[in-house]
Amino acid sequence: MKHPVKRSWAEPYKMKMVELLKMTSRPERIKAIKDAGYNTFLLNSKDVYIDLLTDSGTSAMSDNQWAGMMMGDEAYAGSRNFFKLEKAIQKFYGYKYIIPTHQGRGAENLLSKVMIKQGDIIPGNMYFTTTRLHQELAGGTFADVIIDEAHNANSTHPFKGNVDLKKMDALVKKYGVKRIPYLCIATNVNMAGGQPISMQNLKEIRAYTKKHGIKIIHDMTRVAENAYFIQQREKNFKNKSIRDIVFEICSYTDGATMSAKKDALVNIGGFLAVNDWDVFEEARNLVVVYEGLHTYGGLAGRDMEAMAIGIEESLSDNHIKARVGQIEYLGEKMMEYGIPIVKPIGGHGIFVDAKKFLPHLSQDEFPAQTLAAEIYVDSGVRTMERGIVSAGRKPDGKNYYPKLELVRFTVPRRVYTQAHMDVIAESTFNVYKNRKSIKGLKMVYEPKYLRFFQARFKKLK
Repeated sequence: MKHPVKRSWAEPYKMKMVELLKMTSRPERIKAIKDAGYNTFLLNSKDVYIDLLTDSGTSAMSDNQWAGMMMGDEAYAGSRNFFKLEKAIQKFYGYKYIIPTHQGRGAENLLSKVMIKQGDIIPGNMYFTTTRLHQELAGGTFADVIIDEAHNANSTHPFKGNVDLKKMDALVKKYGVKRIPYLCIATNVNMAGGQPISMQNLKEIRAYTKKHGIKIIHDMTRVAENAYFIQQREKNFKNKSIRDIVFEICSYTDGATMSAKKDALVNIGGFLAVNDWDVFEEARNLVVVYEGLHTYGGLAGRDMEAMAIGIEESLSDNHIKARVGQIEYLGEKMMEYGIPIVKPIGGHGIFVDAKKFLPHLSQDEFPAQTLAAEIYVDSGVRTMERGIVSAGRKPDGKNYYPKLELVRFTVPRRVYTQAHMDVIAESTFNVYKNRKSIKGLKMVYEPKYLRFFQARFKKLK
């Protein structure tokens, strides 16, 4: 009897509660997506079967987190849950000063107001929508310094989140260090397809910025997933724990913004963490204006308790292996069907290359937006666009035309089974078989900011 070469794995948890899902018919879904203006963000969640819109705040909390919710100290000032959260961030991430916020963009707002002045240039390893907008509203301009491979969906570079030091140096020489308040580093770069940055690259960046007196601010929303790829792909880290790798990543940076709704396994919450007292002091003053007192920052005590527990749970090797393993399973299924996806497979979702999926549609016909709508109609699976709609407009009003035109299949943590992954892949393949008959969209409503959330479309005839 032959034994399998590769052993199967299973989720490191069991389910003790389930939420029933609504099964809809195709005519119902056609009506729902039309009423939503072909924007999956505007669908009613009750009409969604498998929800892959985002991994932000959609994960399942553990029994310990739910128990912790009962320990919420809802005092307006000095909640004991804040001090537990502060201790967890200091212990596992190493940052000195912590300001809780309602979610990641609250931290981005504070950081931008404190550190950016009119005319500044903020380099980063690919833009993120809310991050770039906060930088622009503060008078700054984002500059992409990610390696070229990150913009190529077919590149198999193991660390497509790396910073190109030549691009960074060119910016320093062009603008001078006084106009560069910090280098923004995202771990597991979302817009590149959930692609990691290497520890070697982080060390090189730290050496360069230290030499030039430039701070590094860490967008650490998916830092545990990045640590997993370092563990798997950099030989010096194969025997190190996720916890130790995460701590080392953070040690090469001067501060961080965190949307705890991702890696930290909570439904709401975030924080700004810094090592510079002056930055902390100014941000602590501003949080009172925009969020709440500096010891709750727009959160209930129970939310901070759940976050403190979730931070530690997120650093479990067993947890992160299963989390990324489920993404890999879905990605491998997609590739078996010949569906064009971003390679290597990322850490929080599968990103389908809409340009290759629908080559007959121009970017002005919104191929990724179109494909997300078609997948929903086929099966009730909700995904989202990450292309020209998400990229938005330049300050002069012209569209950005990103090289990557993607549909993001973002998998919530600890929520769905492998059978759900099979349904998702099969639905995408069914749309792929009929792709030549798919027509594009035209935008009929565009909000001023972050248009992908609320824009509406009509189908082209």
